[in-house]
Amino acid sequence: MEQSLHPLLPDCIGTSFRGLGRLPIFYKEWLKTRWYCLAALAVTWGFTGYCLLRIGRVVRLMGAEHLWLVMLERDAIFIEPLIFVPLIAGALLALVQFAPEMLQSRLKLTLHLPCSHTRMVAAMLGYGLLVLAGCFASCFALMGGYLHGILPAELRAHVLLTALTWHVAGLAAYLLGAWVCLEPTWKRRAVNLLVSACLLRVFFLSTVPEAYNPFLPLLVVCTLSLAVLPQLSVWRFKAGKQDS
Repeated sequence: MEQSLHPLLPDCIGTSFRGLGRLPIFYKEWLKTRWYCLAALAVTWGFTGYCLLRIGRVVRLMGAEHLWLVMLERDAIFIEPLIFVPLIAGALLALVQFAPEMLQSRLKLTLHLPCSHTRMVAAMLGYGLLVLAGCFASCFALMGGYLHGILPAELRAHVLLTALTWHVAGLAAYLLGAWVCLEPTWKRRAVNLLVSACLLRVFFLSTVPEAYNPFLPLLVVCTLSLAVLPQLSVWRFKAGKQDS
């Protein structure tokens, strides 16, 4: 019976669904998004590497002391090309992960699995957040490792904390993108898209490095609370709020 409820899952996974909890959902989402995840990882690493090469070029030509002086006097961080990369990566992951659920009527099948639809959607969102967190963490590790031998701890933190706001924006873009994609009506979807654009604009109101430091904990909490919005779209879907 469980196997027939969701033909997208392999037979062995569907049979053991109750025993393995969220693992079948994670596996299904990985199969659906694996090529995008690898491409996103390559692109984010590429942009991160490009920013680090810019820093390395300054060090080779002018010396590390000159780099420190420029960062102190001009408040430069040299990683500005990275600013919108996490945002785009998060939004595209939501599109790749959730657009097929609506366009190919997969969501209806998913919601018929022997599991609470709230936990099901939470598992799907958790997968996306984990993938993005892993991708972003690898970029931070790359930046931190490279800058460790070039910048003192204070300047290194100056760069990484500035970049942290951009990467939190990437998580917000993912959750808001899921909200838009899972919305069952086009009229409401347009409204959700407009609201999402306004909310994401908050992350880029200031271009001053570390401008968001006092609000970062609150920003993270507010970002994670956005996970409620896709659940609202799914509840509307289950209630039959669909385009005729």
